[in-house]
Amino acid sequence: MTAILETQGLSRTFNGFHAVSGVSLSVREGSIHALIGPNGAGKTTCFNLLTRFIDASAGSIRFDGHDITRTPADAVARLGLVRSFQISAVFGQLSVFENVRLAVQRRRGHSLDWWRSDVALRAYDERTHELLAEAGLAEWANHLAGELPYGRTRALELATTLALEPRVLLLDEPMAGMGAEDIAHAAAMIRQAAVGRTVLMVEHNLSVVADLCDRITVLARGEVLAEGDYATVSKDPRVVEAYLGHGHAGQRKHHAAVVEPNHG
Repeated sequence: MTAILETQGLSRTFNGFHAVSGVSLSVREGSIHALIGPNGAGKTTCFNLLTRFIDASAGSIRFDGHDITRTPADAVARLGLVRSFQISAVFGQLSVFENVRLAVQRRRGHSLDWWRSDVALRAYDERTHELLAEAGLAEWANHLAGELPYGRTRALELATTLALEPRVLLLDEPMAGMGAEDIAHAAAMIRQAAVGRTVLMVEHNLSVVADLCDRITVLARGEVLAEGDYATVSKDPRVVEAYLGHGHAGQRKHHAAVVEPNHG
């Protein structure tokens, strides 16, 4: 598979602090790729750089063969590099159906046409129903978004993101705050969303990473520590050290709780 998203020497410094330093990343088209690491590793800063919410101090970003290092964030999104945020942002007083239909309108250039007639808006209904089905929300279509359970709210956020027809979908901790049942549902949604797309995700739940991801990049202190499939990176002594830290030699033989997935 060819790379659809690449960085070379990507760096970002804040007042002398190197949040991201010399990161070279290659995300293969059609893959599910995870960016993991302990707290403070630079994962969210990397996402902000890739989606052009902040500028790089050094290095380059290429998307589908084009240099986007200085491309504005809105233009990057229109190219198909779309981010789903860690904190859900939905219109709570609108129905689930209306939230998704607004996102479909936005993609087709009519996001502010609140005054359009019901007849005109029906042109978006078919795609809206498709997205609701893909996100497992068909039965919730007429519920107010603000009344959804947490896991379904995250599903709605994913549906509105998919309405923008991303080629590469960036997911920022999609399982944050979820219980086991919601995690299973969200994992199934991500697997479905990845059909015909590329997914790059930041995720702390390593069981999810092990089950879903083709390739994993481990960050520590803003630098790439290891890269490969889960079996490879989970056994890398540097990765174990990064998660456990110094002074825990007695715990390292039990590192499964930290870097091995728990399927129980």
